[in-house]
Amino acid sequence: MNREQDLEALRRMLRIRRFEEAAMDIVRKGQGIAGSVHICIGQEAAIVGSCLALRDDDYIVGYHRSHGHPIAKGAPLGPLMAELMGRRTGVCHGKGGSMHLADFGVGSLGETAIIGAGIPQAVGAAYSARVRGTDQVALAFFGDGAANIGSFHEGLNLASVWGLGVVFVCENNLYAMSTALADTMASESIAARAAAYRMPGVVVDGQDVAAVFDAVDAAVERGRSGGGPTLVEARTYRYRDHAEYGNMDLSHRPPDEVEHWRSRDPVELFRARLLADGVAEDQLAAVAESAAGEVRAAVAFAKRSPQPAPEELFEDLWATPLDAAPAEASR
Repeated sequence: MNREQDLEALRRMLRIRRFEEAAMDIVRKGQGIAGSVHICIGQEAAIVGSCLALRDDDYIVGYHRSHGHPIAKGAPLGPLMAELMGRRTGVCHGKGGSMHLADFGVGSLGETAIIGAGIPQAVGAAYSARVRGTDQVALAFFGDGAANIGSFHEGLNLASVWGLGVVFVCENNLYAMSTALADTMASESIAARAAAYRMPGVVVDGQDVAAVFDAVDAAVERGRSGGGPTLVEARTYRYRDHAEYGNMDLSHRPPDEVEHWRSRDPVELFRARLLADGVAEDQLAAVAESAAGEVRAAVAFAKRSPQPAPEELFEDLWATPLDAAPAEASR
C-alpha cells in the first residue's frame, strides 16, 4: 500500500473500532439497540485489508458479525448506526438490524444470521458480472465455523467450475461461538481445502492490514483477469465474547492465548508501523479524532431519527407490488 492507502487503512480500522465501541455502549445502557450485537473488535485488519483491495463497484457479502464490512467498503456511518437502532433512516429502513446490514451504494449486498449463507450469494454476484460482461469481482466474508457448512463447499466448487471472479475470505478467529476450531476440524488449515477445488489457498496474518491487502489484492487481480476464485484464510482473533448480551465471558479460552492475541492488536500494530515509517504523531492523532467524530455524529443522527411507522411494515418486500402487475402477467 502507498502512504495514502496506509492512512486510509488506519482511518477505516478506527472507524470500525469506535463504531463498535459505541454500539456496545448503547446496548449496555439500553439506549435503543434491541437484542444483542456481534462485535468484530480485533479483526479490523482482516476486514479493512480485504476491502481496500477492491474497487468501488466490486461486491462484498458479509455474515452475522458484519458491522465492519460495509464500514470498510466505505459506507456512511449514520445510516448504519440508525439501522442498528431500528430507525427509518437506516440502510434497511430499520427493518434489518445489526445482522442484516446492506448498502448497495458501496457494493455491500447484505449479511445474514444463517452461517455460510453469504458464500453462494457472492458466487451469484460474480456470475452476474459474467453475464453482464463486466470485470467486477465479489468477495465473501465468513468465519471459521462456516468452513464446515455445506454452502462453503458448494460455493467454492461452483465458483471454480465456472471460473468466477470470487475471493473467499475466511476470518479465522479460532472460535465458532465458544467452540474451538481444533475441536471441529481435522485439518489445521482452512486454506488447504482450496486444493480440492483447484484454486489457490493462501494463509495470511490477519492482524497485519498490509499483509491482508497484498494477499487479497493478488486474489482480486486473478479473479478480475479471468483466473478464477481464490480462498484466503486470515488468521485473526476477536477480543469480545460471541455477542454482547451481558457480561463478557472468555473463560472458555486459555488465558495465555487471550494475552498473546491482545498483544497483537491490529490497530496498535499498524499505528506503530506508521510511526516507524515516519508518519507524524499529530497526523495519526488527526486521523483518530476524525474517526471518533464520525462515530459521534452517527450516534447523534441515529438517536434523532424516527422509528418506522406501522403502515410501512410491508414496504420493500416486493420489487413490484403484486396489485400493480400488468394484467398479462396473471394470464
